Amino acid sequence: MSFMMTLLITYINTGFDKDYFNRFMTAWSVSFPVAMIATSIVAPIVKKIVDKITK
Repeated sequence: MSFMMTLLITYINTGFDKDYFNRFMTAWSVSFPVAMIATSIVAPIVKKIVDKITK
């Protein structure tokens, strides 16, 4: 998910040229760890909420 979003957002913000791949990889190298950390923090909280709703 972070790959696809970064790919699209980099294209929207900066366009496609010879440096696009380098900008994308730089952005993705930041967004991927952030996404993993956010998922690790948010997923257990959301699971508890869903468990309470679905019981």
